[in-house]
This record gives sequence, C-alpha cells and structure tokens, in this order.
Amino acid sequence: MRDLLEILDDRYDRASTLITSQLPLDQWHAYLGDRTVADAILDRLVHNAYKINLKGDSMRKARSTATRSRTASH
Repeated sequence: MRDLLEILDDRYDRASTLITSQLPLDQWHAYLGDRTVADAILDRLVHNAYKINLKGDSMRKARSTATRSRTASH
C-alpha cells in the first residue's frame, strides 16, 4: 500500500496514471485495510479522475460460449 501511495504521490499533477480494477471504488477502504493510507490513495486517484464503470457480461464467457458453439458444429 505504501509503495502504491508513493507512486501515486510522485505522479500526482505531473503525469497520467491508469488504474483498472474489478473492485468497486466503495470497497477499496475495506480491501486496503489501513483507513489513513486508503484515504490518501483514494484522494490522489479520485481527484481530477475520469471514472469509467463498465457493466455487462464477461467477454471471456461470451468467447467461451462462441468457441463451444463453433466446435460443436464441426
């Protein structure tokens, strides 16, 4: 956690940082554990951020179903 905070702190207002996660933002405090460090990390991540929340079925599931369908028809 402290390494992530240090990286984010170094990049804050200097460079773009892309973070992807399957963990919803409202669950990060519980996941990170230390509330003070979690607050600092989230403050740097969320301030001036563009958040894109994707919804829908898993692409892996769709590909797997399509592959099985093609394999079964041959």
